[in-house]
Amino acid sequence: MITREIVGGIGRITIARPAKANSLTGAMLAGLTAAFDALAAEPALRAVILTGEGAVFSAGADLDEARAGLALSPEWERLSSRVASMPCLTIAALNGTAAGGALGMVLACDLRLAVPGAKIFYPVMRLGFLPQPSDPLRLRALVGPARAKMILMAGQKIPAEEALAWGLIDRLVAPEALLDEAAALAADACAADAGHVAAIKRMLD
Repeated sequence: MITREIVGGIGRITIARPAKANSLTGAMLAGLTAAFDALAAEPALRAVILTGEGAVFSAGADLDEARAGLALSPEWERLSSRVASMPCLTIAALNGTAAGGALGMVLACDLRLAVPGAKIFYPVMRLGFLPQPSDPLRLRALVGPARAKMILMAGQKIPAEEALAWGLIDRLVAPEALLDEAAALAADACAADAGHVAAIKRMLD
């Protein structure tokens, strides 16, 4: 349910469980981390695009596994930490709504694109879970403390258009152009030396 490829210096990781709104199981979380690990070891890698299959990026944790304890799994934090530490440009290409724990890996990416009509939400207050440790810090850094509380404490679903104004999303893109736009943003990195890409990223982080 996780696919990985690399073409022309750009890796692509796709969450492929559209019949279940790309909800994430423990095995899928481990698979996502392993996919990023594998791409990081590729000498040709300059950028990674993270996306989903179907109309939703990810609905967050699989409900059955969440009830069985997945919400408390360290795999969420392990995944977002792996994304954040990638030595290349990382782009979340949100083909639809990103919810719950799935938002962690999105926040850990360098850039975020989304299709119009997508929503961003993280209903930890209502569900009685704590967000993963790094997620509130990354969210606050992007949108400020009050807007972070709108999402994490007030449980608001933020439309992509509003998320763009907040700085949570960097660009809105039509669905049919989403992956092409993400690849276009990676063009300069693809033309550069891997060490140069990593050096500039270290300066910004």
